[in-house]
Amino acid sequence: MSTDKELVHNRIAVLRAERGVSRRELATALGVHYQTIGYLERGEYSPSLHLALRIAAYFEVPVEVVFSLTPFPRLGAPAERA
Repeated sequence: MSTDKELVHNRIAVLRAERGVSRRELATALGVHYQTIGYLERGEYSPSLHLALRIAAYFEVPVEVVFSLTPFPRLGAPAERA
């Protein structure tokens, strides 16, 4: 398991839900085992750069939309004001 310093946060589950894609469908498209998608979503595994870029390309978004070194704000959370 990753330490806090190595943790990579992601929105894979959110993107899958928005597009109606199962873990198996995403895994097949990426050429990985479906359990790998679960490990990624739970933060139990950090993707290689190559896999991270392929995931972003699959969802047609920049890699920063999918992955972050800091937690993403919760959906529906009020935006912080500067």
